[in-house]
Amino acid sequence: MLGTWEVVAILAIALLLFGPKKLPELARGIGKAIYEYRKASSGLFEEEDVEKKRKKAAEEEREALVKAAKKLGIETEGKSTEEIAKEIAQKLEEKGKVAETSGD
Repeated sequence: MLGTWEVVAILAIALLLFGPKKLPELARGIGKAIYEYRKASSGLFEEEDVEKKRKKAAEEEREALVKAAKKLGIETEGKSTEEIAKEIAQKLEEKGKVAETSGD
């Protein structure tokens, strides 16, 4: 953090370099830059939160599919979530067909 004397020294040097007419423009420019930086930073944090939530939801979905697959006797090791879901759907279709034929 800058102390009082450091800020005064920086302002004095800026006044000497840019002159009294350009100093307000320079201050506005710095203010806008800081505002844009903070705005962009907060957007990045929001994007990170959304990404974390998406990943968590995907993990929960996979856990539920693996649990269902194990109940149906389907091997899940090394398979993608989509592959597991397809195998579950196939197994349920097969079970549905068996139930339909045994009910006739």
